[in-house]
Amino acid sequence: MRLGPLSRRDRPRLAELLAATGAFNADEIEVALSLLDVSSRTSDSDDVSSRTSDSDDVSSRGAQPRRDLPSPTQNSEDDYEFLGAFDDSDDRLLGYVCFGATPATDRTYDLYWLAVDPAAQGRGVGTALVRAVEEKLLDRGARLLVVETSSRPDYAGTRRFYARSGYKEAARVRDFYAPADDRIVLTTRLTTR
Repeated sequence: MRLGPLSRRDRPRLAELLAATGAFNADEIEVALSLLDVSSRTSDSDDVSSRTSDSDDVSSRGAQPRRDLPSPTQNSEDDYEFLGAFDDSDDRLLGYVCFGATPATDRTYDLYWLAVDPAAQGRGVGTALVRAVEEKLLDRGARLLVVETSSRPDYAGTRRFYARSGYKEAARVRDFYAPADDRIVLTTRLTTR
């Protein structure tokens, strides 16, 4: 598996991958694609050779992103970073992560999206992506990484994935998304890693 930036050429595959997870409705998929479009305007790079190799193969079954998503126009183009995991044999996108600095905070970042193709789950793709984000943020002197997710039963695998990855529940807003669908805020302190 190779890790590297996403570009406009990855958009169709990203749409397929998000739909394949079954976790996102059409509006959420459109937001994810719009964020890539906004980000690609200034950072589009089709240079596959810039992708770096990563051989970590820790299980990441069920990794999903947070559900309350910022509007693509909320922040500037540079506020969202994308990293993809690509199959070595055919350069097919297996998973991706979107993250960015949290405005008006001291070195806090949000992990906005994390999605892995169901056919690639359990092969360490999600773990490799999360660890790569954490390493990038450590290099920048980041303190805290925040993930938000749902309390719904179909997100149980997501919550287990983050717990195994060292994320702890920091807050819960009851009935946030809908009745009996809480917003769960998970965090990891990067400075203690």
